[in-house]
Amino acid sequence: MKKRLLAMLMAAVFAVSLTACGSSGGSSDTEGNAAETEDASAGETADSGDKKVLRVAMECSYAPYNWTQPDDSNGAVPISGSSDYAYGYDVMMAQHIADELGYELEIVKLDWDSLVPAVQSGTVDCAIAGQSITSERLEMVDFTEPYYYATIITLVKEDSPYANAQGVADLAGASCTSQLGTIWYDVCLPQIQDADIQAAQESAPAMLVALESGRVDLVVTDMPTGTAATVAYPDLKLLDFAGTDDDFEVSEEEINIGISVQKGNTELLDAMNSVLSQMTADDFNSMMDEAISVQPLSE
Repeated sequence: MKKRLLAMLMAAVFAVSLTACGSSGGSSDTEGNAAETEDASAGETADSGDKKVLRVAMECSYAPYNWTQPDDSNGAVPISGSSDYAYGYDVMMAQHIADELGYELEIVKLDWDSLVPAVQSGTVDCAIAGQSITSERLEMVDFTEPYYYATIITLVKEDSPYANAQGVADLAGASCTSQLGTIWYDVCLPQIQDADIQAAQESAPAMLVALESGRVDLVVTDMPTGTAATVAYPDLKLLDFAGTDDDFEVSEEEINIGISVQKGNTELLDAMNSVLSQMTADDFNSMMDEAISVQPLSE
């Protein structure tokens, strides 16, 4: 049943996703998303009655950060131009920020490579989509303070010869993959000695299917994605090398997740930071735990 739900979810909503947590903002033609955003005017935050509307972009396909579902259960928010709804950690955070600032929330569904261009152009006000605060992205957009801190982990099958690995060195020679355009694939996998690095996967679910089906020995991802995966696939084992002398080497900017806004939009940036400054790491983790508990993959 879980696998069928996963397949349905993949077919319906997963395109290119984490972060999350990617190594580059990317750029692509956003014309394919025009129908979803045609009602949203570019530039300043739109007005809706007596309230301004905060237009927030995300993939709606990257559980537990964000996903698509058919109804408004658990407080899901309608996706602009669609009959579907979005929910997940990013939606929860977006709703919290909108509520605190007195905005109406509008979720705009875009593919991963369209997020940064949409923010740059003002088509949306911000992207809350599991984006790492990298120096490359900072050349194109501004970022808030982190709204999540993502630990890098490894997933293997429980019966894998790598199941008892205590560090990156113990993964030597493994066949591996991860998601396209992420630090997991671009930065972490090359650190595994003699790794047989397979082609990057277009989405997080595709990455997990590659592991579950035995096409690779392991995948590298972040803690929320890994935790969610072990719910969907009980035969997977999560390896966390954090705190050891043999962890993946990543910079703070690569694991800190922020909200991107158009360069120079200091009013929105400062307003969002004022909300985030009132939250603690425990608040972030509690919200993420709640998202994981209700994500479609866990049903």
